[in-house]
Amino acid sequence: MVFINISVREIKVLIGVIMKVVIVGGGWAGCAAAVIASKHGAEVTILERTDMLLGTGLVGGIMRNNGRFTAAEEMIAMGAGELFILIDQNSPFQNINLPAHKNAYIYNAIKIEDIVRSYLQKLGVVVKYQSRMIDVNLSGSQIISVKVNNCSSDNDISGDAFIDATGSGGPMANCRKYGNGCAMCILRCPTFGGRVSLSEKSGIKEIPLISSGEIGGMSGSCKLVKDSLSKEIVSELNKKGVVIVPIPEKLKNNSNITQLLKSKSCQQYTHPAYKDNIILINTGMAKMMMPYFPLHMLRQIRGFENVRYEDPYAGSVGNSIRYVSAPPRDNKLKVRDIYNLFCAGEKAGACIGHTEAICTGSLAGYNAVQLLRNENLLTIPDKLAVGNFISYSNEQMQKSDKSGIKCTFSGSVYFEHMKTNELYLTDAEMIRKKVAALGMSNIMK
Repeated sequence: MVFINISVREIKVLIGVIMKVVIVGGGWAGCAAAVIASKHGAEVTILERTDMLLGTGLVGGIMRNNGRFTAAEEMIAMGAGELFILIDQNSPFQNINLPAHKNAYIYNAIKIEDIVRSYLQKLGVVVKYQSRMIDVNLSGSQIISVKVNNCSSDNDISGDAFIDATGSGGPMANCRKYGNGCAMCILRCPTFGGRVSLSEKSGIKEIPLISSGEIGGMSGSCKLVKDSLSKEIVSELNKKGVVIVPIPEKLKNNSNITQLLKSKSCQQYTHPAYKDNIILINTGMAKMMMPYFPLHMLRQIRGFENVRYEDPYAGSVGNSIRYVSAPPRDNKLKVRDIYNLFCAGEKAGACIGHTEAICTGSLAGYNAVQLLRNENLLTIPDKLAVGNFISYSNEQMQKSDKSGIKCTFSGSVYFEHMKTNELYLTDAEMIRKKVAALGMSNIMK
C-alpha cells in the first residue's frame, strides 16, 4: 500500500473544487484577510464600494507606536507579516517620538495604496471597485451570495466563506446623529453611497457601542494642504517628520480643545501636549492630530495664516463618526449564528487602528480558509498581545456600559492592560522566541 502525503487544498484543486472567499470592504482589514486567504489557496474577491483600497488608511500613517510594535512583530513571527513588511519598507520616518507615541513609523499615505494594490494583484486577488454590497442571500444560517450594486447594475457574487470588513464609519446619518454632520471625509459617502453592514444584512443584531447617548468616536485627524503652511513648517516637517507648534493661550479656551480631544477615537490624545499644541506629522500630507479645529482660529497661529483643509473638507466643524456598533463574535472572529461569516477591523468591536485591522483581518482570512478545509479554527493564545487584544476587546463589547471603551495597542485602557500583564515587549528576538514557545511560529504562513 502506498501512502501519499497530500493536503486538503491539493485534493480540492485536483478534483476541481475551489474555495471562494468574498471580503466586503477593502480597508487594511480586508486587504490583510485577502493576503492570508489567498496564500492558503482560496480564490479571493474583495468588494470595495469606493475607487481605492485602504479606507481610512489613505489618510492614516502611524504604525509600530507603543504596543503596536509588539503586535506587528508577533504577526510577522506567526507568518502573517507581509503587509507590515511592505509598510516598513515605505515608511520614510522611523522611530519617531511624539507625545504619547513612542518609536512610531510613519508611512507615506499617498504612495501606500498603489503598493498594496500591486501586491494583491500579484497574489491573484480580484478587487471589484465601486461595488457596494446592498443585500445578502441566505440558506438557513449560511450565506450563499451577496447582492452588489456596481455602478448602474446589481449583481450576485457567490462565495463559500465571507468576511465582514465594512468598518464602522458612515453612512452620513450617523455623522449627523452622533457628530457634527457630514464633513466630506475620505469615506466619501455622498459619492459612493453609505457603508452597508454585511453582518446586519445577514440578520445579525449588532451590539451598539454607544451608551448614554455618547458617540462611538470621531476620526482622529485632519489633513492640511502642505503648500498652505509656512515654508518653515514645511521644511521642518520634511526633515524631521513631526512638527509641534504651541497654541496661543487666547485660543485654547475659545476652541474648547479638551472636549474636542475627548471625542477622538484614540484616547491617548487626551495627553496634555495635544491640548497645548498643534502636532503635525508627515504622511506625504501634513496630518494634524486633532479631529477638527475651527479654521478661522487655526489661521491665527503662526505659520498657519493661509492654511486649508485637505480632508475632511469641513475640518472646521467635525470629522467622520466611527465605532457605532459591531456584530457579536467569538475569539476566532467568527460572527455568531452565521456558519460562514467572519469579521475584522472595526467590525470586530471597538478595535482602533491600522495595526489592529491587519491583525484581525489576517486571523479572519486564515480562519475562513480553515473553515472551508474542515479544519480547526485558530484562536491566538491569550499569552500573546494579539490574542489577548482580540479576547479583551470582545469582553469589553459584552459589557452593559460600553461608553468610552476603545481598544488599541497604542494607548487608552488596552495599552495599560498590556503593560500590567507583561504583554508589551520591544525586543523582536524575544517576541519571536515567545511565539515559538507557544507553538505559533509561522502558523499562518
